Amino acid sequence: MATPPLHGIPFAEAARTWARIALLSFGGPAGQIAVMHRILVEEKRWIGEARFLHALNYCMLLPGPEAQQLATYIGWLLHKTKGGLVAGALFVLPGFVAIMALSFVYALFGQIGAVAALFFGLRAAVLAIVLEAVRRIGRRALGGMTTRLIAAFAFVAIFFLAVPFPAIVLAAGLAGYAGNRAGLKSLAVAAGADGATALGEDVPDHARPNLSWSLRIGAVFLLLWLGPVAALLVLLGPDDVFSRIALFFSQMAVVTFGGAYAVLAYVAQQAVASYHWLAPGEMLDGLGMAETTPGPLIMVTQFVGFMAAFRQASGLPPLLAAALGGILTTWVTFLPCFLWIFLGAPYIEKLRGNRALSAALTAITAAVVGVVLNLAIWFALHTLFAAQRPVRGTGLAFDLPVWASLDPAALLLTLAALIAVFRFRLGAMWVLAGCALAGLIYRLLMPA
Repeated sequence: MATPPLHGIPFAEAARTWARIALLSFGGPAGQIAVMHRILVEEKRWIGEARFLHALNYCMLLPGPEAQQLATYIGWLLHKTKGGLVAGALFVLPGFVAIMALSFVYALFGQIGAVAALFFGLRAAVLAIVLEAVRRIGRRALGGMTTRLIAAFAFVAIFFLAVPFPAIVLAAGLAGYAGNRAGLKSLAVAAGADGATALGEDVPDHARPNLSWSLRIGAVFLLLWLGPVAALLVLLGPDDVFSRIALFFSQMAVVTFGGAYAVLAYVAQQAVASYHWLAPGEMLDGLGMAETTPGPLIMVTQFVGFMAAFRQASGLPPLLAAALGGILTTWVTFLPCFLWIFLGAPYIEKLRGNRALSAALTAITAAVVGVVLNLAIWFALHTLFAAQRPVRGTGLAFDLPVWASLDPAALLLTLAALIAVFRFRLGAMWVLAGCALAGLIYRLLMPA
């Protein structure tokens, strides 16, 4: 079956397809990308394998959620700017609505027995899912000694030395580029080219670089993104919670490379340890929400902004402030994603097969394995132990568990979740549902 012409796909059909993908986008970025691949490459045959992977590689180099950016990229390829806007926005919308509703429930009833018990169970499942993500990403990314060393250095840097995540990503990218120049085979990536079933050389005019268009679209999206941030700083001052939310998540949109799990390490570090918007357990609860709802896992940032504004309402009714905080967080988190795609995609289309870019991506992905391992250990410390002992000095900055504070019930539930994920290969939704139910039963039988 021949691939249809790029310009021959009806916009209404594409919009329905993007809505379908959004509603099926459970299970984190790997699952979401798999759904897109199955529907767009295998079922619809709107885009070919090599073109799909090239777009994915670019999105993995960007800060922010790669699955949402991939949807935006392919939507842009199919139907210009309006196609990218519809694809990217629909990908976020179901998760935005679901997280907002769950955040209201959590704010109002989070400490009530049944709800707290459900989230107690979810934390164990989230830990198992993150560890499985380490295995899955590592299997794909660590193909040689060079990539394994990069992953190890990244883990040591972020876990033991508290090196900022953006610095780790930058160093990994430079190492990948240098390794490619040195001819390291473990960083060499075959520069595949699109075949006859992959849109061939059907490159539409809007996918070709145009400096005038890039300047216009860049100005529009920079204003939409940074205009509200500047207005909040002027009207409310830099110490207001809404100004802090706008600034923090705008910075996050620029510096958080490497996918959702890597982003969460940075968000957790800042939101919990620096801003004190959430407790560590609440960050895990938010991730549990994001895991059980469609859309990008980075939607957990909406929960973070919601709870930050709920607790520092700035004179507004707390729930109204919380809703505004969640909306503001979502806006400054995802709007830059459209900017990166609309600005960069035409130029990236010209770079299909560039080996230096592929080598940098390979190194960054390897570093992400170490960062996600750090996230898994951070989750384990706060899921299994009620207390941690900080270790500081001579450049070191990490926490050790206080073994007397080990929670046996959390340990047992986590072991069960690990067996379900690694031994029986149950899907994330089944593991999350089972652990939530087990947490509820345990709390009913053994009340705190």
